[in-house]
Amino acid sequence: MPIKHRDDATEVPGSRALLATLETAGAPWAIVTSGTRPLVTGWLDVMQLAHPRFMVTAEEVANGKPDPACYRLGAARLGLEGAKPESLLVLEDAPAGVRAGKAAGYRVVALATTHAVEQLREAGADWIVRDMRSVTLERFDAKGRVVSVRIADALV
Repeated sequence: MPIKHRDDATEVPGSRALLATLETAGAPWAIVTSGTRPLVTGWLDVMQLAHPRFMVTAEEVANGKPDPACYRLGAARLGLEGAKPESLLVLEDAPAGVRAGKAAGYRVVALATTHAVEQLREAGADWIVRDMRSVTLERFDAKGRVVSVRIADALV
């Protein structure tokens, strides 16, 4: 599907820069998606975006979002299952994903790219931003495995 519809692909502004910064810093990150592995890797290839070392896809969880299991599995794959839940950050564009992140106990930045701000607010997002240009890596402490981000121009 991604190859057939490559002309329909739209990059979320700021996503390429954030992923490149995370990769350069060696910071841990994962994709947790309701899509299948071939679909997400296909889109990453078409968009020429960084592939995560860790990924959770639809085939790997019994229940999809808003069930929090997918995000908990993502945290485990990152080696963060013992971290304080509120120290983990989810970036989401859909209300079901926001609910999943919040149900896992994580902080959630919602991107107002595919759903209305009010829908994301009702889902419980901690911050709502227009796109990924509002989220930047400030620093990564490799020893403590702590990523610090800056959230700017939040709508909520």
